[in-house]
Amino acid sequence: MTACRICGGDLVEFYDFGRQPLSDAFHKPGQFQDEFFFRLAVGLCTDCTMVQLMEEVPRDKMFHEDYPYYSSGSAVMRKHFELTARRFIETELTGPAPFAVEIGSNDGIMLKTIADAGIKHLGVEPSGGVAELSRSKGVRVLNEFFQESTAVEIAATDGQADVIFSANTICHIPYLDSIFKGVDALLKPNGVFVFEDPYLGEIVRRTSFDQIYDEHYYFFTARSVQSMANRYGFELVDVERLPVHGGETRYTIARQGARTPSPAVAEMIAEENERGLATLPTLEGFGENVTKIKDDLVALLTKLKAEGKTVAAYGATAKSATVANLCGLSTDLVSYVCDTTPQKQNRVSPGTHIPVRPAEAFHEDTPDYALLFAWNHAEEIMAKEKAFRDGGGKWILYVPEVHVV
Repeated sequence: MTACRICGGDLVEFYDFGRQPLSDAFHKPGQFQDEFFFRLAVGLCTDCTMVQLMEEVPRDKMFHEDYPYYSSGSAVMRKHFELTARRFIETELTGPAPFAVEIGSNDGIMLKTIADAGIKHLGVEPSGGVAELSRSKGVRVLNEFFQESTAVEIAATDGQADVIFSANTICHIPYLDSIFKGVDALLKPNGVFVFEDPYLGEIVRRTSFDQIYDEHYYFFTARSVQSMANRYGFELVDVERLPVHGGETRYTIARQGARTPSPAVAEMIAEENERGLATLPTLEGFGENVTKIKDDLVALLTKLKAEGKTVAAYGATAKSATVANLCGLSTDLVSYVCDTTPQKQNRVSPGTHIPVRPAEAFHEDTPDYALLFAWNHAEEIMAKEKAFRDGGGKWILYVPEVHVV
């Protein structure tokens, strides 16, 4: 891509992560001969300041029947989405016959609370496996990609929605023009479109570069979201920082003039401008920090190997593909990855082909060091694996810099 997918402005590349695989493609051992790779590079639009990938991966390669990510896998995220749903119930779903729609509803973790409250709802989820799991929880799901045509059909069948919500999904979708046209067709005049995604400000501040992978096409700021919303006839009326997933922001969008913007919007944009967040010097500096982390992590793992220490990784996350492939990790430095997701176990990590073993392996074949790929759940994981640390085990983290706990 050389032009911004949002406004058509010039797109300037500022970092190249090199050849990368699909981040959630966990193949069976010996069955990865046709593994898909692409060039993972990221650029800045010099007009609307939207940061985005330079190359688009076809959506059906990423989101399909066997998509292995489950939102309910973390107790922290289960609580987060329950509170989100209750907030909507108390503030937005209060009128006669309220209706909530979720784009990318995954396994129904948020909508279940709304369903249990007896409120009309619909999840739109393209990945068949997680959609079916939602249905088993009593959540109503449409197994489709959300786009303008989908929204028009929903509006014709169910009427317009009071709330359209999405978590960790809008940043996945290159074709946001169709998304906003769909929101326009489906949203009530005074309804809200609310989405939460990784925040570029936190990615840059922490150098959490592993948030950049195939599924994350856009990296939002308040300024770029405001510009995007205005372009499609909407208005950014609120922003809220969230601690989940290493630092996200929740954006609330309404029709222009329908709601008074919160002071938080202007405050966040002023802060971004003061930081020079969406400028090439800042983003090029971020790239330099990424390279330093890569070099430091490889040096540490090489040193530990020379000392005869064993290292395993914890959490076969999507974002770990970026780290592992950027650093060229293999079983020579990391013996295995443990993960609680059955769909990933007894397979190999994308690109690097490190074996993925069940969580029990971490206790049966305990390493000296554990490379924490799921660093955004560090507190939860370290509390769960207290025995590892008590027994002398050490955690390796690489955000915001390489360090040993």
